[in-house]
Amino acid sequence: LEGSQKEAKRTETNRERERERERERERERERERERERERERERVRETERER
Repeated sequence: LEGSQKEAKRTETNRERERERERERERERERERERERERERERVRETERER
């Protein structure tokens, strides 16, 4: 019992870390999309000035 409880705890901890990394990757993708939109707006402003 003792060993399996320890195992269950470790599994839970690993799942928790996995979810944490998943959220981190999600935030990273969000920042990436934000930078992409920013560059897009920058190009639009450039185009506007050229007219």
